[in-house]
Order: sequence, then C-alpha cells, then structure tokens
Amino acid sequence: MPEPAAHPAQRWLTQRTAHLPPTVRGLIWSACSGALFCLLNATMRGLAQHLPPLQTQFLRYLFGFLVMLPLVLRAGPASYWPQQVGGQFTRGAVHTLGLVLWFLALGHIPLADTTAIGFTGPIFIMLGAGLFLREPMRWERWLATGIGFVGVLIVVGPKLSGSGGGHHLLMLASAPVFATSFLLTKVLTRSERAGVIVVWQAISVTLFSLPMALWVWQWPGVWQWLGFVVCGLLGSAGHYCLTRSFSIADISSTQSVKFLDLVWSAGLGWLMFSEAPTGTTLLGGAVICAATLWVARREHRGDKDAPDASP
Repeated sequence: MPEPAAHPAQRWLTQRTAHLPPTVRGLIWSACSGALFCLLNATMRGLAQHLPPLQTQFLRYLFGFLVMLPLVLRAGPASYWPQQVGGQFTRGAVHTLGLVLWFLALGHIPLADTTAIGFTGPIFIMLGAGLFLREPMRWERWLATGIGFVGVLIVVGPKLSGSGGGHHLLMLASAPVFATSFLLTKVLTRSERAGVIVVWQAISVTLFSLPMALWVWQWPGVWQWLGFVVCGLLGSAGHYCLTRSFSIADISSTQSVKFLDLVWSAGLGWLMFSEAPTGTTLLGGAVICAATLWVARREHRGDKDAPDASP
C-alpha cells in the first residue's frame, strides 16, 4: 500500500537534516516536540481553569483528531489503518490514565511544581528502555540526563511550595504512566508510521475520555472552542515530532533534550506574559543547554565511529 505524500514542512525538515546521524536527528525532532508542547500546555492550562479537567482532556484529543481528519481523508482511511489495532488501543488506554492523573492535579498545584515533577519522566523512560527494550545505556546518556535534572532543580527548587501533597502525588503518579505510554510508542514505531500512531492516539484517547467528559460536561464558549482548535493543532504536531524522534533514534538517547522544555517555557513566559526569567532560571537553562549540546556531540561522534551495517 503506498504511503501518503509527506507534508511540505516535513519534507523540508527531512531534507535539511538528512546528512545528520540518526541520534542527532532524533534530538532535533524531540526538541521541536518540546517547544510545541510548551505552547500547548500554556493554552490547556488556561482552558482547564474554566472547564472541568476531564472535559478539557476529551476536547483536546477530539480536536487533535479533527485537525488530522482532512489528511486522513485525502490519503484514504486505508492508508492510516494500523497493523496493530490492539497495540494502538493499549497505548491509548495507558496514555488516557496518565492524562486523567495529570489533569486532575493540574489546577491544584503551582506550575513550577508541575514542571519539576514532569521532568522525572525521562528517568522512568530511560529505566524502561534499558530494562524492557534492551537499548544500550551508555554512560553519556545517564550523565546528560542527570546534569539536565540538576538544571531543572536549579530553576524550580526555590519555587517549590511543598503544599497540596495529595495533588503532588497525583502528578508524580502520572510520570511513570506517561513513560510507559512513550515506551509503547517506541515499540509501535517498529511496524507503524508516525502519522498512523498519532491519528490512532487521538482516536483511542478521545473514545476512552468521552464517558468521563459527559459526566462533567459544560458547554464551552466561542473563544474556548477556538482554543481547542489551537490545542488540536499543537498537540497533533507535537506528538508527530515526538513519534518521529522515537522512530529515528533510541528513546533513551533523546531524553536529555526534554530538559530544554524549561528554556522554552521561560521564553514563552517572557514573550506572552512579560515574565522576565530569574537568575536561577538563566543558570539552570545554561546547565540544561550545556548537557543537551554535549550529549548531542557525543552521540554524533559515536554514530560516525559506529561500523556501517548497510549492505
């Protein structure tokens, strides 16, 4: 079955990065996904303050599917039919559980606490990748992730409130669940295209979230509907970039770049809300960038030194 034609932006990025080693390309896709998710989270937080969290979760993924529907119809639904339907719904169920925990805690703890707890995700992903996917856990990957986490603590450590322990535990519980979802995504990339995985994530999460949304439903206003359209675009693009990174490189090799999300968040806060980054934010961001650039350079050298396995 022929694959649907690639989007012009996708073709451009693929061509511009074709000369780079797989791990570096994976890091670039992962960095793009982080920037998109930062924009998404800022929008989602505003919507979740006025609508029930479980309804917000449902509408975010419903619109994520709707914005991709023209692509599906243009290529033909058969082009997006997965080889592992059960795997797609298993991944969707796990991701839905993580979203429920995350959304229930989102409006009850400070954003700094949310960010700090969310950055425990790479640790769970790296552990899972080594234990279950048998990915090589080189010392550079552990060191870069550890240094990046230190950078996160520098940024958010002075701001942690320590209040709302129950909601903090909910947020913390979502981290290993999301890690499991991303590991399942990595497994699916062995047989599925990135576009197929993103479409079926939107379908499965929408279906699993619908009963919970109906239970607490409130009709959104016009601007809120428009906000969900934006969320659908950002979320679908972010998950596509993330899935592309998983299909190109080891999932463990891309985790250090996730700490750049704090840099994106600081820049977004300054541009959109006139929030000048503090000294600790600048220091932590410098540590995070240094760790990311260092591991990218090491991975680039390792990929060039590796023997060519092509026939």
